[in-house]
Amino acid sequence: MSGGIRRARASAALGRREDRSQDVILNRQRGVRIPKRQLEDFVGRARQELRLSAGSVTVALVTNAEIAKWNRAYRHKDGPTDVLSFPSEETEEPRRASARGSTRRGPAESAASTYLGDIAIAPAVARRNARRFGRTFSQEMRILILHGMLHLMGYDHESDTGQMERRESRLRRALGIA
Repeated sequence: MSGGIRRARASAALGRREDRSQDVILNRQRGVRIPKRQLEDFVGRARQELRLSAGSVTVALVTNAEIAKWNRAYRHKDGPTDVLSFPSEETEEPRRASARGSTRRGPAESAASTYLGDIAIAPAVARRNARRFGRTFSQEMRILILHGMLHLMGYDHESDTGQMERRESRLRRALGIA
C-alpha cells in the first residue's frame, strides 16, 4: 500500500473535515478530560505566531490504542506515542521520512494558505509525560500541539542540526509555555 493511501486512511480516521475556515480540535477519546476551548485558543495563537491561515491544521485527540496502531504502521514502533503528524496531500511532494509518522519537505515558512495536515495526540500519554517532566497537563498539550505544527511545516528534529529545537524553544517562550 502506498504512503499516500495510508496517510489518507489515517486522515479519514482522524475525522478530517472539509470546512477549513477555523481551528478545530476533535476529541475522539473519553479517558482524559480536555480543556477543548483553551486548546483551540492556543492553536489559534500558535498558528498566528507561525503565520499560518485559519484552519490550516486539525488536532485529533485519540486513544492510546489508536495512536499505537498508527505508531506501528507509520514509524514501525510498538506502543503508544504522544503525538503523530500527518501531512496533507495538498502539500505532498518528494519528501524524506520523519520521526513523527509522517514525511515532509524542508521547513515551509510560506505555508500561510495551505492546509498542512492533521496532528494526532494521545492525551493519556500526554498526561503521563506531563507528570514525568514536571509540567501541567495543559502545558504538555500545548507543547505537543506546537511540536506537531512544526512537523507539519517540515521541521524534523531527528534529521536537522537543531533547527527545529531552536525554533520550538523560541516559540514556547513567545507563547508562554517555556
